[in-house]
Amino acid sequence: MIPFSPPRIDQKTIDSVTEALQSGWISTGPKTKLFEEQLAKYVGTDHIVCLNSATAGMQLILNWLGVKEGDEVIVPAYTYCATANVVFHRGATPILVDVNPNDFNISVEAIKKAITHKTKAIIAVDIAGFPADYAEIISLINSEECKAKFQPNNPIQEKLGRIMLIADAAHSIGAKYKEEFTGHQADMSSYSFHAVKNLTTAEGGAVCFNVADKFDHATIKQQFKVSSLHGQTKDAFSKVQLGAWRYDIIEAGFKCNMTDLQAAIGLVELERYEDTLQRRKQIFDAYTKGFESESWAITPTYENEDKITSYHLYMLKIKDVTESQRDEIINVISENQVAVNVHYIPIPMLTFYKNKGYKMEDYPNAYNHFKGEITLPVFYNLNDEQVQIVIQTVKNAITKVLG
Repeated sequence: MIPFSPPRIDQKTIDSVTEALQSGWISTGPKTKLFEEQLAKYVGTDHIVCLNSATAGMQLILNWLGVKEGDEVIVPAYTYCATANVVFHRGATPILVDVNPNDFNISVEAIKKAITHKTKAIIAVDIAGFPADYAEIISLINSEECKAKFQPNNPIQEKLGRIMLIADAAHSIGAKYKEEFTGHQADMSSYSFHAVKNLTTAEGGAVCFNVADKFDHATIKQQFKVSSLHGQTKDAFSKVQLGAWRYDIIEAGFKCNMTDLQAAIGLVELERYEDTLQRRKQIFDAYTKGFESESWAITPTYENEDKITSYHLYMLKIKDVTESQRDEIINVISENQVAVNVHYIPIPMLTFYKNKGYKMEDYPNAYNHFKGEITLPVFYNLNDEQVQIVIQTVKNAITKVLG
Protein backbone atom coordinates (compact mmCIF):
# COMPACT_ATOMS: atom_id res chain seq x y z
CA MET A 1 0.00 0.00 0.00
CA ILE A 2 1.14 3.54 -0.74
CA PRO A 3 0.21 5.74 2.26
CA PHE A 4 -0.88 9.37 1.99
CA SER A 5 1.57 11.34 4.11
CA PRO A 6 3.51 9.50 6.83
CA PRO A 7 6.03 11.54 8.85
CA ARG A 8 9.75 11.17 8.23
CA ILE A 9 10.93 9.34 11.35
CA ASP A 10 14.46 7.97 11.17
CA GLN A 11 17.39 7.43 13.52
CA LYS A 12 18.23 11.15 13.63
CA THR A 13 14.71 11.87 14.87
CA ILE A 14 14.81 9.04 17.40
CA ASP A 15 18.22 10.14 18.70
CA SER A 16 17.07 13.74 19.12
CA VAL A 17 13.95 12.75 21.06
CA THR A 18 15.98 10.28 23.15
CA GLU A 19 18.41 13.06 24.03
CA ALA A 20 15.48 15.22 25.18
CA LEU A 21 14.09 12.37 27.27
CA GLN A 22 17.45 11.68 28.89
CA SER A 23 18.02 15.36 29.62
CA GLY A 24 15.39 15.17 32.35
CA TRP A 25 13.44 18.04 30.80
CA ILE A 26 10.57 17.23 28.43
CA SER A 27 8.19 20.21 28.75
CA THR A 28 8.86 23.74 27.44
CA GLY A 29 12.55 24.40 27.97
CA PRO A 30 15.90 24.86 26.21
CA LYS A 31 15.08 22.86 23.06
CA THR A 32 11.90 24.85 22.47
CA LYS A 33 13.87 28.07 22.87
CA LEU A 34 16.51 26.83 20.43
CA PHE A 35 13.84 25.76 17.92
CA GLU A 36 12.28 29.25 18.11
CA GLU A 37 15.67 30.82 17.44
CA GLN A 38 16.44 28.50 14.53
CA LEU A 39 12.99 29.01 12.99
CA ALA A 40 13.36 32.78 13.19
CA LYS A 41 16.76 32.50 11.51
CA TYR A 42 15.33 30.31 8.74
CA VAL A 43 12.34 32.56 8.04
CA GLY A 44 14.50 35.68 8.34
CA THR A 45 12.69 37.41 11.18
CA ASP A 46 13.58 38.47 14.70
CA HIS A 47 11.04 36.65 16.90
CA ILE A 48 8.90 33.51 16.63
CA VAL A 49 6.92 31.86 19.41
CA CYS A 50 6.34 28.10 19.30
CA LEU A 51 3.01 26.57 20.37
CA ASN A 52 1.16 23.28 20.26
CA SER A 53 -0.67 24.02 16.98
CA ALA A 54 -1.32 26.55 14.25
CA THR A 55 -4.87 26.77 15.60
CA ALA A 56 -3.52 27.93 18.95
CA GLY A 57 -1.45 30.49 17.10
CA MET A 58 -4.52 31.99 15.47
CA GLN A 59 -6.36 31.93 18.80
CA LEU A 60 -3.56 33.89 20.46
CA ILE A 61 -3.44 36.38 17.58
CA LEU A 62 -7.17 37.11 17.83
CA ASN A 63 -6.86 37.28 21.62
CA TRP A 64 -4.00 39.81 21.34
CA LEU A 65 -6.03 41.86 18.85
CA GLY A 66 -8.97 41.90 21.26
CA VAL A 67 -11.51 40.42 18.84
CA LYS A 68 -14.80 39.96 20.67
CA GLU A 69 -18.54 39.47 20.34
CA GLY A 70 -20.00 41.77 17.71
CA ASP A 71 -16.81 41.77 15.63
CA GLU A 72 -16.39 40.17 12.22
CA VAL A 73 -13.41 38.30 10.77
CA ILE A 74 -13.28 37.50 7.05
CA VAL A 75 -12.35 33.88 6.27
CA PRO A 76 -12.28 31.90 3.00
CA ALA A 77 -15.03 29.33 2.54
CA TYR A 78 -12.43 26.88 1.23
CA THR A 79 -10.21 25.98 4.17
CA TYR A 80 -10.04 23.61 7.11
CA CYS A 81 -12.55 24.35 9.86
CA ALA A 82 -9.86 25.61 12.28
CA THR A 83 -9.61 28.89 10.37
CA ALA A 84 -13.22 29.71 11.19
CA ASN A 85 -13.49 27.89 14.53
CA VAL A 86 -10.99 30.24 16.19
CA VAL A 87 -13.25 33.18 15.32
CA PHE A 88 -16.23 31.54 17.02
CA HIS A 89 -14.10 30.90 20.11
CA ARG A 90 -13.66 34.67 20.43
CA GLY A 91 -17.44 35.18 20.26
CA ALA A 92 -17.04 36.93 16.90
CA THR A 93 -18.63 36.10 13.54
CA PRO A 94 -16.70 34.45 10.69
CA ILE A 95 -17.68 36.13 7.43
CA LEU A 96 -17.11 33.49 4.79
CA VAL A 97 -16.13 34.61 1.28
CA ASP A 98 -15.49 32.74 -1.94
CA VAL A 99 -12.13 31.83 -3.41
CA ASN A 100 -10.60 32.55 -6.81
CA PRO A 101 -12.00 30.67 -9.82
CA ASN A 102 -8.57 29.49 -10.95
CA ASP A 103 -6.91 28.60 -7.66
CA PHE A 104 -7.89 27.79 -4.09
CA ASN A 105 -6.91 31.12 -2.50
CA ILE A 106 -9.26 33.71 -1.02
CA SER A 107 -10.74 36.16 -3.55
CA VAL A 108 -9.63 39.76 -2.99
CA GLU A 109 -12.75 41.01 -4.76
CA ALA A 110 -14.91 38.93 -2.38
CA ILE A 111 -13.00 40.35 0.60
CA LYS A 112 -13.69 43.90 -0.61
CA LYS A 113 -17.43 43.25 -0.78
CA ALA A 114 -17.48 41.68 2.70
CA ILE A 115 -15.73 44.47 4.65
CA THR A 116 -17.97 46.40 7.05
CA HIS A 117 -17.46 48.67 10.06
CA LYS A 118 -17.45 45.47 12.17
CA THR A 119 -14.48 43.90 10.34
CA LYS A 120 -11.45 43.58 12.60
CA ALA A 121 -9.33 41.05 10.70
CA ILE A 122 -8.93 39.03 7.53
CA ILE A 123 -7.48 35.52 7.66
CA ALA A 124 -5.85 34.58 4.36
CA VAL A 125 -4.99 30.91 3.89
CA ASP A 126 -1.90 29.71 2.01
CA ILE A 127 -3.77 26.62 0.90
CA ALA A 128 -1.61 23.68 -0.20
CA GLY A 129 1.43 25.87 0.55
CA PHE A 130 0.68 28.32 -2.30
CA PRO A 131 0.69 31.87 -0.87
CA ALA A 132 -2.40 34.06 -0.95
CA ASP A 133 -2.52 37.31 -2.95
CA TYR A 134 -0.90 39.40 -0.23
CA ALA A 135 0.00 42.53 -2.18
CA GLU A 136 -3.59 42.96 -3.33
CA ILE A 137 -5.02 42.32 0.15
CA ILE A 138 -2.56 44.73 1.77
CA SER A 139 -3.39 47.39 -0.82
CA LEU A 140 -7.08 46.91 -0.06
CA ILE A 141 -6.83 47.21 3.74
CA ASN A 142 -4.57 50.25 3.43
CA SER A 143 -6.98 52.02 1.10
CA GLU A 144 -8.74 55.12 2.38
CA GLU A 145 -12.10 53.43 1.80
CA CYS A 146 -11.26 50.52 4.11
CA LYS A 147 -9.58 52.66 6.73
CA ALA A 148 -12.67 54.88 6.84
CA LYS A 149 -14.81 51.84 7.68
CA PHE A 150 -12.44 50.55 10.38
CA GLN A 151 -13.72 51.15 13.93
CA PRO A 152 -11.12 50.17 16.57
CA ASN A 153 -12.39 49.21 20.01
CA ASN A 154 -9.16 48.90 22.01
CA PRO A 155 -5.68 50.48 22.15
CA ILE A 156 -4.01 47.76 20.04
CA GLN A 157 -6.53 48.17 17.24
CA GLU A 158 -6.19 51.95 17.45
CA LYS A 159 -2.41 51.68 17.18
CA LEU A 160 -2.66 49.30 14.24
CA GLY A 161 -5.05 51.74 12.60
CA ARG A 162 -6.62 49.36 10.11
CA ILE A 163 -8.00 45.86 9.59
CA MET A 164 -5.43 43.26 10.64
CA LEU A 165 -4.16 40.76 8.07
CA ILE A 166 -3.53 37.30 9.52
CA ALA A 167 -1.98 34.47 7.53
CA ASP A 168 -3.15 30.94 8.16
CA ALA A 169 0.25 29.72 6.99
CA ALA A 170 -0.33 26.20 8.31
CA HIS A 171 0.81 24.76 4.96
CA SER A 172 3.37 27.27 3.81
CA ILE A 173 6.57 27.39 5.82
CA GLY A 174 9.31 27.57 3.21
CA ALA A 175 7.00 28.97 0.53
CA LYS A 176 7.94 32.31 -1.01
CA TYR A 177 6.00 35.39 -2.05
CA LYS A 178 7.89 37.99 -4.09
CA GLU A 179 11.16 36.27 -3.12
CA GLU A 180 10.49 36.41 0.64
CA PHE A 181 9.42 33.52 2.84
CA THR A 182 5.85 33.52 4.06
CA GLY A 183 5.74 35.28 7.40
CA HIS A 184 6.92 38.58 5.91
CA GLN A 185 3.61 39.59 4.29
CA ALA A 186 0.77 39.44 6.83
CA ASP A 187 0.82 41.21 10.19
CA MET A 188 1.11 37.83 11.89
CA SER A 189 1.37 34.33 10.46
CA SER A 190 0.59 30.99 12.07
CA TYR A 191 2.52 27.90 10.92
CA SER A 192 1.61 24.26 11.55
CA PHE A 193 3.94 21.39 12.41
CA HIS A 194 1.24 18.71 12.57
CA ALA A 195 2.21 15.12 11.78
CA VAL A 196 1.25 15.40 8.09
CA LYS A 197 2.99 18.72 7.49
CA ASN A 198 6.26 19.13 5.56
CA LEU A 199 8.07 20.06 8.78
CA THR A 200 6.59 18.19 11.71
CA THR A 201 6.92 18.21 15.50
CA ALA A 202 4.14 15.57 15.79
CA GLU A 203 1.77 18.32 16.90
CA GLY A 204 2.89 21.90 16.97
CA GLY A 205 2.81 25.37 15.51
CA ALA A 206 4.43 28.79 15.63
CA VAL A 207 3.53 32.46 15.19
CA CYS A 208 5.71 34.83 13.19
CA PHE A 209 5.37 38.59 13.85
CA ASN A 210 5.51 41.33 11.21
CA VAL A 211 4.29 44.49 12.95
CA ALA A 212 7.61 46.06 13.95
CA ASP A 213 6.55 49.41 12.48
CA LYS A 214 3.92 49.75 15.24
CA PHE A 215 4.83 47.27 18.01
CA ASP A 216 7.86 45.72 19.69
CA HIS A 217 8.19 42.07 18.63
CA ALA A 218 10.06 40.98 21.78
CA THR A 219 7.24 42.37 23.94
CA ILE A 220 4.56 40.64 21.83
CA LYS A 221 6.45 37.35 22.01
CA GLN A 222 6.53 37.56 25.79
CA GLN A 223 2.81 38.38 25.84
CA PHE A 224 2.10 35.33 23.70
CA LYS A 225 4.22 33.10 25.94
CA VAL A 226 2.28 34.28 28.98
CA SER A 227 -1.05 33.79 27.18
CA SER A 228 -0.03 30.29 26.07
CA LEU A 229 0.58 29.18 29.68
CA HIS A 230 -2.54 30.16 31.62
CA GLY A 231 -1.41 33.77 31.88
CA GLN A 232 1.49 32.68 34.09
CA THR A 233 4.50 34.98 34.32
CA LYS A 234 7.03 32.11 34.45
CA ASP A 235 7.19 28.87 32.50
CA ALA A 236 7.93 25.60 34.27
CA PHE A 237 11.61 25.62 33.29
CA SER A 238 12.08 29.03 34.88
CA LYS A 239 10.18 28.05 38.02
CA VAL A 240 12.34 25.01 38.79
CA GLN A 241 15.53 27.04 39.02
CA LEU A 242 16.75 27.37 42.61
CA GLY A 243 14.67 29.87 44.57
CA ALA A 244 12.58 30.87 41.52
CA TRP A 245 9.30 29.24 42.50
CA ARG A 246 7.18 32.38 42.85
CA TYR A 247 4.99 33.35 39.89
CA ASP A 248 1.86 35.35 39.14
CA ILE A 249 -1.19 34.98 36.88
CA ILE A 250 -1.83 38.20 34.99
CA GLU A 251 -4.60 37.04 32.64
CA ALA A 252 -6.99 34.13 32.15
CA GLY A 253 -4.78 32.57 29.51
CA PHE A 254 -4.73 29.38 27.46
CA LYS A 255 -2.66 26.18 27.63
CA CYS A 256 -0.95 25.69 24.30
CA ASN A 257 2.83 25.78 24.80
CA MET A 258 5.21 23.60 22.79
CA THR A 259 7.25 20.95 24.62
CA ASP A 260 10.93 20.10 24.27
CA LEU A 261 9.97 16.64 22.98
CA GLN A 262 8.18 18.30 20.09
CA ALA A 263 11.02 20.76 19.54
CA ALA A 264 13.51 17.88 19.46
CA ILE A 265 11.74 16.52 16.37
CA GLY A 266 11.43 19.98 14.85
CA LEU A 267 15.13 20.76 15.18
CA VAL A 268 16.00 17.70 13.09
CA GLU A 269 13.30 18.47 10.53
CA LEU A 270 14.36 22.10 10.19
CA GLU A 271 18.03 21.20 9.68
CA ARG A 272 17.12 19.16 6.59
CA TYR A 273 14.09 21.11 5.46
CA GLU A 274 15.57 22.39 2.19
CA ASP A 275 16.29 18.77 1.25
CA THR A 276 12.66 17.95 2.10
CA LEU A 277 11.37 20.76 -0.13
CA GLN A 278 13.58 19.66 -3.01
CA ARG A 279 12.22 16.09 -2.88
CA ARG A 280 8.63 17.29 -2.64
CA LYS A 281 9.20 19.51 -5.69
CA GLN A 282 10.45 16.50 -7.64
CA ILE A 283 7.25 14.63 -6.79
CA PHE A 284 5.08 17.63 -7.79
CA ASP A 285 6.91 17.91 -11.10
CA ALA A 286 6.52 14.19 -11.78
CA TYR A 287 2.78 14.33 -11.13
CA THR A 288 2.35 17.34 -13.39
CA LYS A 289 4.30 15.65 -16.19
CA GLY A 290 2.30 12.45 -15.69
CA PHE A 291 -1.07 14.17 -16.08
CA GLU A 292 -0.29 17.04 -18.47
CA SER A 293 -1.53 15.18 -21.56
CA GLU A 294 -4.83 14.12 -19.99
CA SER A 295 -7.81 16.18 -21.17
CA TRP A 296 -9.62 15.68 -17.86
CA ALA A 297 -6.72 16.83 -15.65
CA ILE A 298 -6.42 20.29 -14.09
CA THR A 299 -3.01 20.24 -12.45
CA PRO A 300 -2.33 22.75 -9.68
CA THR A 301 -0.34 25.93 -10.15
CA TYR A 302 2.52 25.85 -7.66
CA GLU A 303 4.88 28.45 -9.09
CA ASN A 304 4.40 31.78 -10.86
CA GLU A 305 6.26 35.08 -11.12
CA ASP A 306 5.32 36.07 -7.55
CA LYS A 307 4.86 32.77 -5.72
CA ILE A 308 6.67 29.52 -5.01
CA THR A 309 4.79 26.90 -3.02
CA SER A 310 6.08 24.84 -0.12
CA TYR A 311 4.93 21.75 -2.06
CA HIS A 312 2.65 20.67 0.75
CA LEU A 313 -0.43 19.32 -1.07
CA TYR A 314 -0.75 18.22 -4.68
CA MET A 315 -4.38 19.10 -5.33
CA LEU A 316 -5.38 17.53 -8.65
CA LYS A 317 -8.74 18.52 -10.14
CA ILE A 318 -10.80 16.43 -12.53
CA LYS A 319 -12.59 18.47 -15.17
CA ASP A 320 -16.38 18.29 -15.57
CA VAL A 321 -16.91 15.68 -12.88
CA THR A 322 -19.65 15.46 -10.26
CA GLU A 323 -19.00 15.12 -6.56
CA SER A 324 -20.35 11.55 -6.56
CA GLN A 325 -18.16 10.60 -9.52
CA ARG A 326 -15.13 12.03 -7.74
CA ASP A 327 -15.99 9.99 -4.66
CA GLU A 328 -16.29 6.83 -6.75
CA ILE A 329 -12.91 7.53 -8.36
CA ILE A 330 -11.39 7.79 -4.87
CA ASN A 331 -13.00 4.46 -3.93
CA VAL A 332 -11.44 2.77 -6.94
CA ILE A 333 -8.02 4.31 -6.20
CA SER A 334 -8.28 3.10 -2.59
CA GLU A 335 -9.24 -0.41 -3.71
CA ASN A 336 -5.93 -0.45 -5.58
CA GLN A 337 -3.97 0.31 -2.40
CA VAL A 338 -3.16 3.98 -2.96
CA ALA A 339 -4.20 6.42 -0.24
CA VAL A 340 -5.53 9.78 -1.47
CA ASN A 341 -7.48 12.54 0.24
CA VAL A 342 -9.67 15.59 -0.35
CA HIS A 343 -8.64 19.08 0.81
CA TYR A 344 -11.06 20.32 1.98
CA ILE A 345 -14.78 19.94 2.52
CA PRO A 346 -15.74 23.63 2.29
CA ILE A 347 -16.83 25.17 5.58
CA PRO A 348 -20.48 25.82 4.52
CA MET A 349 -20.93 22.07 3.90
CA LEU A 350 -20.07 21.16 7.51
CA THR A 351 -22.98 20.51 9.87
CA PHE A 352 -21.99 23.07 12.50
CA TYR A 353 -21.75 25.83 9.91
CA LYS A 354 -24.86 24.77 8.00
CA ASN A 355 -26.73 25.04 11.30
CA LYS A 356 -25.37 28.58 11.65
CA GLY A 357 -27.01 29.52 8.34
CA TYR A 358 -24.07 29.35 5.92
CA LYS A 359 -25.12 28.07 2.48
CA MET A 360 -22.83 26.37 0.00
CA GLU A 361 -24.58 27.93 -2.99
CA ASP A 362 -23.21 31.32 -1.89
CA TYR A 363 -19.68 30.12 -2.68
CA PRO A 364 -19.77 28.65 -6.21
CA ASN A 365 -16.03 28.73 -6.84
CA ALA A 366 -15.34 26.86 -3.61
CA TYR A 367 -17.83 24.13 -4.50
CA ASN A 368 -16.57 23.86 -8.07
CA HIS A 369 -13.04 23.26 -6.77
CA PHE A 370 -14.18 20.79 -4.12
CA LYS A 371 -16.35 18.51 -6.24
CA GLY A 372 -13.50 17.48 -8.52
CA GLU A 373 -10.50 17.65 -6.17
CA ILE A 374 -8.26 14.72 -5.20
CA THR A 375 -5.09 15.22 -3.17
CA LEU A 376 -2.30 12.83 -4.10
CA PRO A 377 0.37 11.36 -1.79
CA VAL A 378 3.44 13.55 -1.24
CA PHE A 379 6.09 12.67 1.34
CA TYR A 380 9.88 12.53 1.48
CA ASN A 381 10.23 8.75 1.26
CA LEU A 382 7.80 8.34 -1.64
CA ASN A 383 10.07 6.90 -4.33
CA ASP A 384 9.94 7.43 -8.09
CA GLU A 385 8.45 3.99 -8.77
CA GLN A 386 5.64 4.66 -6.29
CA VAL A 387 4.96 8.05 -7.88
CA GLN A 388 4.43 6.32 -11.22
CA ILE A 389 2.15 3.77 -9.57
CA VAL A 390 0.05 6.64 -8.16
CA ILE A 391 -0.19 8.28 -11.58
CA GLN A 392 -1.25 5.10 -13.34
CA THR A 393 -3.68 4.13 -10.57
CA VAL A 394 -5.41 7.52 -10.81
CA LYS A 395 -5.61 7.27 -14.60
CA ASN A 396 -7.04 3.75 -14.44
CA ALA A 397 -9.63 4.77 -11.85
CA ILE A 398 -10.81 7.71 -13.92
CA THR A 399 -11.08 5.52 -17.03
CA LYS A 400 -13.10 2.96 -15.06
CA VAL A 401 -15.52 5.52 -13.60
CA LEU A 402 -15.80 8.03 -16.46
CA GLY A 403 -15.12 5.76 -19.42
